[in-house]
Amino acid sequence: MTIAHAADDAGALNATSRPMHVGFVSIVMPCLNEAETVGICVAKATGWLARSGREGEVIVVDNGSTDGSPEIAEAAGARVVHEATRGYGAALRRGFAEARGEWLIMGDCDDTYEFSSLDELVRPLAEGADMVVGNRFAGGIAQGAMTWSHRYIGTPAITLLLRMFAGLRVGDSQCGLRAFTRDALDRLELKTSGMELASEMILKAARRGLNVADVPVPYNERVGEAKLNTFRDGWRHLRFLLLSTPHYMFTLPGMLLTLLGALTLAFSLPSNTIEIADWTWQPIFAGGIFFVVGINALLLGFASSSHTTARGITNEDMFVRFHRRYLGLETLIVVGVAFVIGGLALDILLAAYTPDSVSPLALAAVAQALIIAGCNIVLVAALSSLIED
Repeated sequence: MTIAHAADDAGALNATSRPMHVGFVSIVMPCLNEAETVGICVAKATGWLARSGREGEVIVVDNGSTDGSPEIAEAAGARVVHEATRGYGAALRRGFAEARGEWLIMGDCDDTYEFSSLDELVRPLAEGADMVVGNRFAGGIAQGAMTWSHRYIGTPAITLLLRMFAGLRVGDSQCGLRAFTRDALDRLELKTSGMELASEMILKAARRGLNVADVPVPYNERVGEAKLNTFRDGWRHLRFLLLSTPHYMFTLPGMLLTLLGALTLAFSLPSNTIEIADWTWQPIFAGGIFFVVGINALLLGFASSSHTTARGITNEDMFVRFHRRYLGLETLIVVGVAFVIGGLALDILLAAYTPDSVSPLALAAVAQALIIAGCNIVLVAALSSLIED
């Protein structure tokens, strides 16, 4: 077992009205047409609770089943609740909101996870961990249990991105078997409704300083039809991660493009073309595009970082502090107007006189880039101020 020390909707929804039982364990299973296995999973979970001597409950969240799954789950001893909004995350969040336990365990009811043996999963909670994430790669993946694209591409790629964006080292960021405390759930403030909930939990756990444990768990071949859509759900994960990390989405690319644009424009001033053998390139057009897009990305990065920080999605950092301290609406208006004036001045210079050592086309490109960037700075600054207010 490895421990990672890292950087709060569903559990908090009923926090004031739901009675919480100290030492009580709630096992939550999302369910959509799992008639073949839901009864087996519920029986395994209730059996583990009995053998471990723990008080607890098994909650099956029906997400619109048409095959009799709710009735089977209830007959096996589960408390069945219904969630009309489709989605893995929506179902789990409803289950978390209904749960009465001090400790919560989540897992799919397709018999891929071994609910009959959960002692090692909850042990870190007793030792002080806030959340425990299963690691299927360390625990053993049965033959045919996971497609090669998920095993060698999808899951490792998302895990790597989470390490980059959050700094939390877990071996299997997409494992659906997890355990966590009620306090941890309230601090996570989960919002997503799809499969990306798995990534949301990891990202927010890192940014809110939760103590996260990684333990090996076996992964069996599922029975019945798989609900995971490789491309749709993969995109939902990537979309969530990018929108939750504005520095990687906007700020860093913006810095790179702005610098590249400025250098390209400066390099093109003495001559309007670059010749490499028979190949001729006019860098002035690319320079203007890089510079304007880069400035826009920087502005959007500052604005989105302030917004996500205010919502608790990201932590305040030096970029946010710099933006709040030095880049208010008035300052950015002054900068934008200065850019526009500078661009107009270059246009006037071109109309009156052009030095022989400077390409007129390149100078015109610089002038237009400054005017466009200046106008965008003022407009985005005004939008950013409206969002922040």
